[in-house]
Amino acid sequence: MNVAVDAERARAGSAFEALIAWAAAQQNRPLPDDVRRRAALILADDIGAMVAAAVEPEVAKTRAGFARSSDTAEASVFAPATPRLDRYAAAAANGMAAAWCELDEGFRAAPCHAGAYALPALLAEAEYRGLGVAEVLAALALAYEITTRCAQAFPFAVMNVHPHAAFATLGAAAGAALARKAPAPVLMAAVSGAASMSFAGPFGHATEGALVRNAWTSAGAWIGLRSADWAEAGIAGLPTTVYDVFVGAFRTGCVADALTEALGERWAVAGGYHKIFACCQYAHSAVEATLDLHGRLTQTGRKVDELSEIVVETHPRGLNLTTVEPATVLAAKFSMPHAAAATAALGTGGQRAFTNETLSDPQIAALRRKVRLAPHPGIGEWPNDRPARVSWRFADGETWSASCASARGGADQPFDEETMLEKLRENSRHAFPRMADALEAIVRGEEAALARSWRETVATMMQGAE
Repeated sequence: MNVAVDAERARAGSAFEALIAWAAAQQNRPLPDDVRRRAALILADDIGAMVAAAVEPEVAKTRAGFARSSDTAEASVFAPATPRLDRYAAAAANGMAAAWCELDEGFRAAPCHAGAYALPALLAEAEYRGLGVAEVLAALALAYEITTRCAQAFPFAVMNVHPHAAFATLGAAAGAALARKAPAPVLMAAVSGAASMSFAGPFGHATEGALVRNAWTSAGAWIGLRSADWAEAGIAGLPTTVYDVFVGAFRTGCVADALTEALGERWAVAGGYHKIFACCQYAHSAVEATLDLHGRLTQTGRKVDELSEIVVETHPRGLNLTTVEPATVLAAKFSMPHAAAATAALGTGGQRAFTNETLSDPQIAALRRKVRLAPHPGIGEWPNDRPARVSWRFADGETWSASCASARGGADQPFDEETMLEKLRENSRHAFPRMADALEAIVRGEEAALARSWRETVATMMQGAE
């Protein structure tokens, strides 16, 4: 028996119980206005990311398979020409799309995409049960809080397990159970049970382009909903399950205070980040620096084909994105050489820079092979802990450099709402011409939009779909 370990385990279990009890009680109270607005922006951004992925062939084939086996119309899939499915199938279909394009929102203080984990299950359950929009936003904010606090409380020393695998089941169960207005014992049962079904999904599957990485949020959504079912039947984990899974099995650290510190005073949704670049956030500062350099090309008449070397000085997590010849679009999104090369060639770090066509583009391929990664010499404290300096060295010896200390989109440099709403319009207008207007009304806090049911809101969003 290890007395210190037993004491740490008990402390973590007590703190987790306190977090769950707080969330269960909080669901009956209105959200602060700024928290509600942040939750609404996460809702809109992540639905837009799901729609953007709907055209991907693997996503479409998966969706068709769910449709063939579902005979109950309970919840919507955010893809055109798709019938309503049973809520388990709908959640799994939306979960497959949630992080496919790397355009979903994420959490900055710990590797975690809590919105993508919670929303597929939460929205399917909310539509089935006829929850109001305000109730959906409250459930999202609370599920986000539970998920991100667990990610902070159990940090991985090295990125060996991908956060989608580690936290998707837990976040989905929180979202599903909160959508059912679960009391504290049932919420505890659902989240603890789902945590015991976390996946040992290797982080390297992202950098190597294994598309199963995108299925972890899909399977997590299904497990989360089923965990909520099982919790109602008395099938549960323990308050210490999260400790046993993460510290005991995954060998993470334990910061038990992160589960309860400043609960209700500091909301996790305020610490999220949003993306306009369609790649791993670890590459965003390098993309921003590259865009600065690309802007000089038109001023000087120089061409990227004249480059002999691209040096990317980056933070430790950026140094792990080493793939030079990405086999899939997913691998490209986790490749610093591809991000630097495609942005240099195309002048964008958006979705257009990370397509199948860019993988075989001869100019981009040649530039990828000229990229060299190096440690950044001046890594600071948050938010300047993910900096990049990019240097372009031309064949004639001339060198240009640009730096980015912290990529835009985080809590320190948030995008304004209009930028995020334009991103939503761009992602959704081709499939759902009324979606952006409906979600914008929620983000703006229009009283009528917040009073509407989620089911009615979804029906409005999908009117006029192609």
